Amino acid sequence: MHEELENFERNHVWDLVEPPPNCRPIGTKWVFKNKQGEDGMVVRNKARFVAQGFCQKEGIDYEETFAPVARLEAIRILLAFSASKGFKLQQMDVKSAFLNRFIEEEVYVRQPPGFEGARFPDRVYKLRKALYGLKQAPRAWYARLKSFLLKSGFVMGSIDKTLFLLSRGGDTLIVQIFIDDIIFGGSSHALVSSFAEQMGREFEMSLMGELQFFLGLQIKQNPEGTFVHQAKYTKDILKKFDMGDSKPMTTPMSTNTALDADEDGEAVDQKEF
Repeated sequence: MHEELENFERNHVWDLVEPPPNCRPIGTKWVFKNKQGEDGMVVRNKARFVAQGFCQKEGIDYEETFAPVARLEAIRILLAFSASKGFKLQQMDVKSAFLNRFIEEEVYVRQPPGFEGARFPDRVYKLRKALYGLKQAPRAWYARLKSFLLKSGFVMGSIDKTLFLLSRGGDTLIVQIFIDDIIFGGSSHALVSSFAEQMGREFEMSLMGELQFFLGLQIKQNPEGTFVHQAKYTKDILKKFDMGDSKPMTTPMSTNTALDADEDGEAVDQKEF
């Protein structure tokens, strides 16, 4: 939590001010999450300070919210293309990505729960940059990252706006962005390393190394090709519905089984399935 707030101070995210007349500051909260590796082990505990964006009103607190997000099909195509070209894909995660873009609207939020100032507990923060939870935050971050990549010589895909290509001296570098996660690889190790260093100077980020786990996909790259499976994702789904101890079978059930409606059964939410 202290690390998160230190990021805010370092990035000059906000200013503590007296609430203006008729000000209705947006509520805030802490969100805690355990990041797991491909083996299911916890590799990092994260505390994220977010704004309660559901309190925002269109036309007052924000205007546009749309930001392109890579589809899973696009990720699979990238994996297939990289395998055909022999590219080694790597992954980086931009820390506090949404704090890298100024916002145009005038937005006030409450002080972090548990960290209210002793001298000015009634003051509010006026945001200078986007905050997680704000409806305009993804759009602001995408605009910031797109601007940086285009200035660096990349060409944005004409169909997929999250795909960027850089050609230099016969070598190719390909970058796919998914919010604050970035996948990249290319035909030249020097070009790939240069891009990672450039991103590190521009943004506060962590280089996660060779791509192994992304959006539920477990990915293994070796000289024989790129192999993708969803074993962890399947286990998480079974655990969610209390079926983790189920016996594995090649065919889940007999193809000749006749199913009848359970008139006395408890109703379920079909959307969960």
